[in-house]
Amino acid sequence: MTRAAAARDILAIPLFAELLAEMEKTYTDACVYAAATDDGARLAAATQVRAIRELRDDLERISKEDLPKPPVKPVA
Repeated sequence: MTRAAAARDILAIPLFAELLAEMEKTYTDACVYAAATDDGARLAAATQVRAIRELRDDLERISKEDLPKPPVKPVA
């Protein structure tokens, strides 16, 4: 199995998508509703949101690695 196929399999698992969405919402809410003076909590929650989004983006990018590229049309 290639990396791309493995990434597609992971992205096709409904529970995985549901868990990522739930985690992202939880940390986004923690960031938004952190006390105005609690910069540390806000930073930690924002860092978690970024990590979740990067994981999802990386899996989507890897899943397309072995797909054929569209032909390039010459400029007339």
